[in-house]
Amino acid sequence: MEKFTVHCGVAAPMLQINIDTDAIIPSREMKLVSKQGLGNGLFAGWRYTLPSGREPNPEFVLNQLQYKGTSILLAGDNFGCGSSREHAVWALKEYGIKAIIAPGFGSIFYNNCIRNGILPVVLQNEEVLMLAKHVQQDPQDCQLNINLVECYVSAVSIKNAAEVQRFTFAILPAQQAMLLEGLDGIALTLKLKTKIEEFKQTYQEHYPWLF
Repeated sequence: MEKFTVHCGVAAPMLQINIDTDAIIPSREMKLVSKQGLGNGLFAGWRYTLPSGREPNPEFVLNQLQYKGTSILLAGDNFGCGSSREHAVWALKEYGIKAIIAPGFGSIFYNNCIRNGILPVVLQNEEVLMLAKHVQQDPQDCQLNINLVECYVSAVSIKNAAEVQRFTFAILPAQQAMLLEGLDGIALTLKLKTKIEEFKQTYQEHYPWLF
């Protein structure tokens, strides 16, 4: 899994609340037996127009030229609620989303993001709206810089090489370590392999009849 330390990129505002996993990737888009190709189905119900279902909808934010290359989403509260489908995170990741900033997330979705290398950042609603206001003025110039080492998000002007605004965020140390080191849950556990082996040996010595 790719390490996440610092990322600066174009941010797209999708500020409606309660965007659920079925909106992120509709069930009809989950026809594959692998993670590859799921990015094409990301936000399919909004991203494409009927009747063909695959003509880009020019009104949808990710189809607009100024948000080309979006790698960060600014979202409303309770993003990723609904069903627990991990396909939603896989689709976001394949599309190129590195981080999502919102006032709150569906709990399963939040943890799925961590396990798959996407950083979910929780900020106050007012802070999310202020960041959105900055980037909407010129998304290609005013980008967001996310520093996971120091746990802050800042709006920066690329042209002026200047920081416009900064907010700090919190994340559990274990989750921060997973992202910083590019580890999934198994790899994080295996860092304790020596201690696990020591415990196993001691346990066998104390309770030999169990073995």
